[in-house]
Amino acid sequence: MTPTGSTPTTPALDMPTPTAPTTPNRRVFLKSSAIAGGALLVPAALAGTASAAAVPQFAHGVASGDPLPDGVLLWTRVTPTPEATPGSGAGPTVEVRWEVATDAGFAAVVQSGAATTGPDRDHTVKVAAAGLAAGTAYYFRFTLDGVRSATGRTRTAPAANADVSKLRLGLVSCSNWQAGYFSAYRHLAARADLDGVLHVGDYLYEYQAGGYGARGVTIRPHVPANEMLSLSDYRRRHAQYKTDPDLQALHAAQPWFITWDDHEYANDTWSGGAENHQPAEGDWNARKAAARQAYFEWMPVRQGAGGEIYRRFRWGRLAELSLLDLRSYRSKQTTPSSGDPGDPNRTITGDPQMNWLKSGLSGTDAKWKLVGNSVMITPISLGNVESRFLESLGSLLGLPIGSVAANADAWDGYTADRQELLGHLRDNRVKNTVFLTGDIHSSWGAEVPIDRSSYWWNGNSVATEFVTTSVTSDNIDDLLKVEPRTLSVAAEAALHVGNLHVRYVELDSHGYSVVDVNPQRVQTDWYYVADRLSPTSAVRHAKSLATADGSQKVKSVSGPVV
Repeated sequence: MTPTGSTPTTPALDMPTPTAPTTPNRRVFLKSSAIAGGALLVPAALAGTASAAAVPQFAHGVASGDPLPDGVLLWTRVTPTPEATPGSGAGPTVEVRWEVATDAGFAAVVQSGAATTGPDRDHTVKVAAAGLAAGTAYYFRFTLDGVRSATGRTRTAPAANADVSKLRLGLVSCSNWQAGYFSAYRHLAARADLDGVLHVGDYLYEYQAGGYGARGVTIRPHVPANEMLSLSDYRRRHAQYKTDPDLQALHAAQPWFITWDDHEYANDTWSGGAENHQPAEGDWNARKAAARQAYFEWMPVRQGAGGEIYRRFRWGRLAELSLLDLRSYRSKQTTPSSGDPGDPNRTITGDPQMNWLKSGLSGTDAKWKLVGNSVMITPISLGNVESRFLESLGSLLGLPIGSVAANADAWDGYTADRQELLGHLRDNRVKNTVFLTGDIHSSWGAEVPIDRSSYWWNGNSVATEFVTTSVTSDNIDDLLKVEPRTLSVAAEAALHVGNLHVRYVELDSHGYSVVDVNPQRVQTDWYYVADRLSPTSAVRHAKSLATADGSQKVKSVSGPVV
């Protein structure tokens, strides 16, 4: 990148789409219909800047992601002419200016340049702004034909060997447009104390309009109305989600660390297909390629030289974050009548990613090893849960019923890989590994044992896991169509009886979590929105848990971080 005053024209960050993985099989979803709405909200710290609602050339906001000590990715999407709508393949190639400054008024611009974009990349712009100072807050914006975008705020990571006193992340997952409003994002965007946002998957959903809503009711219908299949479909759906005012506000407020789960492709994706892909819907590899291309166009994430998305970030000596890809390389999920979850020939990570993960966890000198993990790794049994809950829980959580994985979409369906990873932590005396997880539309805090049976008599655990609930997607009371905190309370009690290593489980609420890391402990606070169906929903703090340095245990904490 170039310093202030230089204005070379460069292509936007290259986004190759090499051959890469896929995935299939878990929940049964419901149908119906309704409408949408909402007004654009801009983060309070950026009030007064242009909003996307007032700048149609930048209708999809601005974003940043993947911060490094010397740089960060910057993203936007431009609409240079009326026909250049998302997924249209129409419109001219244009030059978009970008600027990075240390102040919101852009009196001190430290980097700037220009990038070209056009219909070949759906008029998205993704720039790797480099030459920045470590551990520093910045503001950024884009300009097209003299019209400026909204202003975004971002930050670089600290220097690799810096002594850092804290890292604070918003943790989110499972944001289904059709199931409600993204108030969780709005409340996170209003916080000035975060260093970034970790989204661990299901950023968007592939279903047709009415295909999966809130208890079977579509609150905001999907565009396009059909299930995503083609490149144009995936581009249009990404574009729709990025018109949400709360999502735009959070992207503008913080850099994001993002990985995908299954719905960025199709439900229950695996390396050779998906539960929600049928032969009549065309070639799976073509659909997978389309989903990947749109994702890398529309998301502020880096792509590896081989097309991989698993990657690692360091926050000084305090923490290292490994982001996993648990869809691209996995074997097909087992069913109650076929397949053995413990078959050593089955994998959820693939060998290269497993080796990368193990070597990173045992080789780092960072105090805390954080793992951005799209599906739950803690072993769970449903053996004590009443039969009326089993279908909903098994469908939602992808957990084993009895000795066979009923719908083993989580690590419980790939126990050989789990044993290999957790055994590596034990054998190499790796301390302070914390899995940060989503996917299952509920809240969990757990100690992670090598296996459940050994924990019953020795209480040993090799890691901890904090699972955030869904932003909007249906959870257990929604699937059962009962009032929250009624039948689910009995299911939670039964889960505690059969799983002593689970310290917290709440199956009803929607919202987000905040993960606070310091040298002494990692604390996670759960926040629940009052009503996902309200675009102005309030939020409340519900629970706080922490794991102390060296303990591999989870304890309750009296209140949230401030």
